[in-house]
Amino acid sequence: MTPSGRPRPAARDRRPPGERHARPERAPRPERPDRPEHAGRLERPDHPERPDRHGRPVRAAAAHGCGAGGAPRAEAVVDLAAIAGNTRLLAAHARGAVMAVVKADGFGHGAVPVARTALAHGASWLGVTSTAEALALRAAGITAPVLSWLHLPDEDFVPALRAGVDLAVPSPSHLAGIAAAADRARVTARVHLKVDTGLRRNGVAPADWPAVVEQARALERRGLLTVHGLWSHLVHADGTGPETALQVAAFERAAAVARRAGLRPALLHLANSGACLTAPRTHYDLVRVGLGLYGVEPVPGRDHGLRPAMTLRARAVAARPVAAGEGVSYGHEYTAARDGTLLLVPLGFADGVPRAAAGRARMWVAGSRRPVAGRIAMDQCVLDAGAHPVGPGEEVLVFGPGDHGEPTVADWARWAGTNPHEVLTGIGPRVPRRHLPAPGRPAGNPTPDPCPSPSPSDSATDEETTDRA
Repeated sequence: MTPSGRPRPAARDRRPPGERHARPERAPRPERPDRPEHAGRLERPDHPERPDRHGRPVRAAAAHGCGAGGAPRAEAVVDLAAIAGNTRLLAAHARGAVMAVVKADGFGHGAVPVARTALAHGASWLGVTSTAEALALRAAGITAPVLSWLHLPDEDFVPALRAGVDLAVPSPSHLAGIAAAADRARVTARVHLKVDTGLRRNGVAPADWPAVVEQARALERRGLLTVHGLWSHLVHADGTGPETALQVAAFERAAAVARRAGLRPALLHLANSGACLTAPRTHYDLVRVGLGLYGVEPVPGRDHGLRPAMTLRARAVAARPVAAGEGVSYGHEYTAARDGTLLLVPLGFADGVPRAAAGRARMWVAGSRRPVAGRIAMDQCVLDAGAHPVGPGEEVLVFGPGDHGEPTVADWARWAGTNPHEVLTGIGPRVPRRHLPAPGRPAGNPTPDPCPSPSPSDSATDEETTDRA
């Protein structure tokens, strides 16, 4: 301002006109040295240490490069080599063909990469529960046979029929709806008639079965559909139990009724993953493998050599010291038994970490299992790392294959009082998936690991401390 209160005029730019808008030159970048062979993988740097308020060394947050440049703070790593190996193992047990069940986005693993891997390593069919899932596979360029089995009777089946998707028929009304759609689309539908052999959940009731197969044969004569398969669903997921033999007998009676009506289905299928491994009488022409495909043992107490395909991991976003006797998280349901460090893990029940597992759950950090401290919240949970010198950026394994003692998805299912299916399919869309390619197939462009870390040490201890007062 001038002494009179008026604003001062702007200073005049006395540079020549051609230079007034020129940008200042940047300093030249230093030449980058030749990159080592492992430059595509970030190595964990040496972390400077600082003492916390108790005098214990804690790594400084600034030393952790992971998280910079858009690296995910959590991810689900899917090992397609495990999917490939599991497919081969199950195919070796099967007496017929193998259907890879990729419903629910491949049990949370990614339906398209899992389907491609399974088809390349022994599966010849794919199974889903909706026409939307089936059409997504077709949109990805997958042309293998696909069976879709859970629909409304009046659903629009035309897009699925035109895409060559096989459809399940669990009731007379479904049969009528699919035939009507085939008539509108001017195609011949390919269907699998499902008979209820005891599960009493879905499938044609035994009393309705003779009429349904007669109607299906009449629709075949009209050219509206072809009955390609007959199928049913086991009561016991592990393929054991006295009901299995009764179901086999009921299934064979139903097949005989269908044949007397003039149907000649190419495929009979009844077995799931557990029955594929334990009940060869149920195999028939095709086995439908779901949980086993993803490496979870379907028969309790048995080990058939399946390998879990998913590892759920995160980077701690914060660390704080805790003193013995201090409560942690909502309600202070957890009390630290001794001085230590708490890590904040950026995964919660909105991401699929089961809230019901609180009080029992463990995660793997710094070479040992450590307890989840208190309640699992929507977006985060707290891990009691004990006396380990850890800090922000520290890798935490929620579950993995269990090779080094880290928890498995079966452990989490036990802690939460549920089954592994629910844990795997519950891993939400906020958690990015990264797929490691299977050997023997083109790697394509596998998602790089933006934040790798060494595998847990073979010498690490499985520290099952309670740390609870």
